[in-house]
Amino acid sequence: MRRVILAVTGTIAGLVALLSFKSYVPSLPVAATTGGSGGSSSSSTSASSASSGGSTATVPGEFPQGSLAGQLPAGETAVDGQVANTAYGPVQIQLIKRNGTIVKIAVLEQPANTLHDIQIGAFAFPKLISETLAAQNGKIDTVSGASYTSAGYIQSLQSALDKRA
Repeated sequence: MRRVILAVTGTIAGLVALLSFKSYVPSLPVAATTGGSGGSSSSSTSASSASSGGSTATVPGEFPQGSLAGQLPAGETAVDGQVANTAYGPVQIQLIKRNGTIVKIAVLEQPANTLHDIQIGAFAFPKLISETLAAQNGKIDTVSGASYTSAGYIQSLQSALDKRA
């Protein structure tokens, strides 16, 4: 009888400890793209934000954000993809090409309505960009856990590739 009481008490204490556990959620500083040093086109940002009800943000990360068109060396061209409206917000990319080869990709717009949207973008975009640079076309895999963002990225990428076939 004593063992049963100890087992039940231990189980209850473990369950209470487990349910009261608070996971750590890192906070990322978010800055609006309007008026920032990224130089993204404000006309497409405001138009897509108004139509989707979302907002865009700049997130510190491993992928370039904002238009790269102003800092291009000779021989490189910038091609903007169309804005792809996803369930979580707009996605737009910009290709930098040199002699028909994709050398850089910048994210002009991304979903940024919640901290979770920003975290998904910070996780997914570097993977999508590296796959695009390796494949040199729009036939890339989506990132698990970022299906809508990946689909928007691929749609915007394909529209940019179609502009300069």
